[in-house]
Amino acid sequence: MKILSVDSSATVASVALCENGRLLAEYTLNNKNTHSETLLPMIESLISFFSMEVGDVDLFAVSTGPGSFTGVRIGTATVKGLAFASDKPCVGVSTLEAIAYNLRFHKGIVCPVMNARRSQVYTAIFRSDGEKLERLTEDLAISISELDGMLAEYDEETVLAGDGYDICVGVFEKTTVRPVPERLRHQSAFSVAEAALAAYESGRYCSDAELGVEYLRPSQAERERAEREAANK
Repeated sequence: MKILSVDSSATVASVALCENGRLLAEYTLNNKNTHSETLLPMIESLISFFSMEVGDVDLFAVSTGPGSFTGVRIGTATVKGLAFASDKPCVGVSTLEAIAYNLRFHKGIVCPVMNARRSQVYTAIFRSDGEKLERLTEDLAISISELDGMLAEYDEETVLAGDGYDICVGVFEKTTVRPVPERLRHQSAFSVAEAALAAYESGRYCSDAELGVEYLRPSQAERERAEREAANK
């Protein structure tokens, strides 16, 4: 099975091509370019390098949030279009679960953290046995201090990854965090593909029309509108 996977949920844009669980190629950019300008050229580059066409892909996978509202929309819309054009199935993967896959070799607590602004993070807590991940919480949008308290209760060696890594390490007071190389902190389309393959083999896949997103909380524009409406009452 050939899987084309995409992650554009944060500053990093990543595209991967896999076959039967083996990584063929991964293309990652961390130059803060607009994902709408980079994703399709990245995809076209990978596919053409292997003398393939979009129709040769068996499954399309994408991180569907949480994360940047614009980035999540761009990635999901791109995959929906490719799947529609080739009439192939899709898998939407939690961005946080995909980040956790980066560190599943770690035996202990794995905690993806994405900067949600206002001293908050998007996060979830997993435990890994060195190969498989066990989800301990649902995806959450919580304060950094609240996460610090939650992790301290497990009293296990903890690793973090995601664009919230630095801010959490700098603020945590109760949790001891094992250092993680920068390369493993970023979103990875290969990790999206790994999570998607597990979901597909469990029967969890959908059509392009059914593929949706998960933001966890309203966008900034929606929050500001709600605040204005509350102030005017």
